[in-house]
Amino acid sequence: MPKKVIAIDGPAGAGKSTVARQVAKRLNYLYIDTGAMYRALTLKALKMHIPLTDWDLLTKLAQETKIELLSKNDKIIVICDGQDVSEEIRKPEVSQNVSLVALIPGVREKMVEAQRQMAKKGGVVMDGRDIATVVLPQADCKVFLTASVEERALRRYKELVEKGYQEPLDKVKEDIYRRDLLDKEREVGPLMQSPDAVLIDSTGLSIETVVEKILSLCGEGE
Repeated sequence: MPKKVIAIDGPAGAGKSTVARQVAKRLNYLYIDTGAMYRALTLKALKMHIPLTDWDLLTKLAQETKIELLSKNDKIIVICDGQDVSEEIRKPEVSQNVSLVALIPGVREKMVEAQRQMAKKGGVVMDGRDIATVVLPQADCKVFLTASVEERALRRYKELVEKGYQEPLDKVKEDIYRRDLLDKEREVGPLMQSPDAVLIDSTGLSIETVVEKILSLCGEGE
């Protein structure tokens, strides 16, 4: 049976990465965290003190940067120019600025090209903001995963606390609102639900329940 391409879109904090990773594990597929790719570039730009308003410089940076996603012990390892940045890209500073980098057309063009190459042979689960609408419009299974702003903010807050970051919940909620706005209003690849994607509201649902829903939708459930 041919291996499928599964696209999962949704806003920040909806649980896309966690769910997509589990779906990929269940199917023995490759999980592609597109958000991690933009985060890696954002981290590099911040370290180099490149103004996030300089689209030309950031586009050039994207063209010169090598970002790889590796699977190791059920975890995705993000390699940027040969360095493991898996933990660093989750810092609050990166989360607060990644949407500014992701809205740049030249950056998106480079990332989309790389993402399509990764998905070429099938057997992948890819998550992001515009996977079903732009990156992989021919995906076999399309899901739009969301949750209430309050729940998304609480999830992100708990993640940060577990990693040792002290961000007030109100600040995290404010960042979620801001990222939603930036993601929806950007000119290239805005956050939106593909007409043929199935909406899943994960508010109040366990990760396992959402995973089973997606597997069932893709005809891969038990």
